[in-house]
Order: sequence, then C-alpha cells, then structure tokens
Amino acid sequence: MHALSIPTWMVHISSVIEWIAAIWFIWQYAALSQRSAWRWLSFAMLPALISAMCACTWHFFDNAATLSWLVTLQAAMTVLGNFTLCAAAWWIWHQSRSPTLQNPNSQL
Repeated sequence: MHALSIPTWMVHISSVIEWIAAIWFIWQYAALSQRSAWRWLSFAMLPALISAMCACTWHFFDNAATLSWLVTLQAAMTVLGNFTLCAAAWWIWHQSRSPTLQNPNSQL
C-alpha cells in the first residue's frame, strides 16, 4: 500500500466513488425522465469503473508482480470502456433524433 502517497490515494479513491455516484445519478435521470437510452450510458460506464478498481487493487498490493495481470485487465477495460461510452453516446444522440421522442417542451 506504500506504492502511492496519501494524496494520490485520496484522488484514486474519490475518483472511484465519484464514478459510482455518476452511474447512479445517470440511472436515476433515465428513470425520472423516462429516457431509457440514458440507462445504456450507466452500463457503458462499468468497464471504466472496473479499470479504475483494477488500478486501485494493484496499487493496494504495492504493484506486486504476481498481480501484473491486473494491468492488462485495466488496459483492456479502458479500451472496452472507451468503445462502450462512445456507443452509448451515439445511442442517446440517435434516440434524441427519433420523431416519436421529439417533444417541443422536452430537452435532453
């Protein structure tokens, strides 16, 4: 656990907590606004959260060589997360252009 300084740990941990909160808030927004396309954004954020948790786990165990596979998993989850976030953003955009959803009184 000595691989990172206390301030760096604070940034890592708060980022994970912030990401979890963002997923929850987006899920709530989807439910309240009845825009199910936004739920996909919550799901799309999970690989990036897993990536962050891999980094925290590896650093917690002082970057142990036996856990070096976590670095590979983190990289893979980052790439997957980039694609899923891009797809979710496209899906939200696509759904917002649907004629059945266009309401002059509502906004994304």
